[in-house]
Amino acid sequence: MNMTNKSNWIAIINMAAGGGRTKRDWPAIAEILLKEGIRYEPCFTDRRLHASIIARNKIKEGYSKIIVVGGDGTMNEVINGVFAQKRILTTEVMLGMISVGTGNDWARMFNIPADYEGAVKTIKLQKTFIQDAGLVNYCRNGKAWNRYFINIAGMGFGARVVERTNRMKEKGKNGAMLYFYNIFYSLIKYKSQKAAIEIDGESFNRKIFSLNVGIGKYNGGGMIQVPHAIADDGLYSITLIKKIGKLNVLANMKKLYNGTIVNHSKVETYMASSVQVDGSSLLQIETDGESLGHGPVKFQIIPKSVMVISGEMSA
Repeated sequence: MNMTNKSNWIAIINMAAGGGRTKRDWPAIAEILLKEGIRYEPCFTDRRLHASIIARNKIKEGYSKIIVVGGDGTMNEVINGVFAQKRILTTEVMLGMISVGTGNDWARMFNIPADYEGAVKTIKLQKTFIQDAGLVNYCRNGKAWNRYFINIAGMGFGARVVERTNRMKEKGKNGAMLYFYNIFYSLIKYKSQKAAIEIDGESFNRKIFSLNVGIGKYNGGGMIQVPHAIADDGLYSITLIKKIGKLNVLANMKKLYNGTIVNHSKVETYMASSVQVDGSSLLQIETDGESLGHGPVKFQIIPKSVMVISGEMSA
């Protein structure tokens, strides 16, 4: 096993991220990395979940510094690769991000510059932050699955919007308005779902419009549905929107983006380390913008388990 790679990086590059933006911009990004003197081995993904496999295998080879070039979904895949390997502790893997996705919500939480030069300089500084990770058990095709995540998991309406948006991305559609368009389209037919919920051992029933379980604050390209989230406090920040009228949703869109949605009469908020939702299989789930499957689901928090490079954080 080659253990001489500790000073070098690997770059996991998702050419499909950002609707093909990575493919277009990668030569410029590579030039900036060269100019800043960051030595790395490039690894290109060519299919779904490939970033997980690359991360796991490269850590086994002796690497412990990873630059993720892509969107939130690419980072999610890499995180799952980090947890899949057993050679070193997950907190010994340093993760840097160059955002080339459409949402870039995780990077927003950590003030990672959106411009490539700023992102590369942030990586070079190696100012690290140890954040929590989430683990969710869910169902798909009649089987139970697990997935790690580091930003937000959404159930209900939000997951429906993500699924439709991802299907459109796979067909080559992209752009900042895509998610916004799918909010309106999905709202037409969407129905709130009954669910039995358990939060840190306390059980209750609700009709869920949407449920967000957050480590980070942002999702959906800048929405702030879990404004109270703190990335290293060992707790999920939970925002539950109960059954709500379609016109009420439209009237409160601005509140989804400025964080005041939590003050709405149809909204409940919680802080907890474990969440369980036993509901209809129609209650879909997504994590970090990746469509997964449906309920029943169980969330566990893994405190201070991921080392990331952050930008300048405000006090």
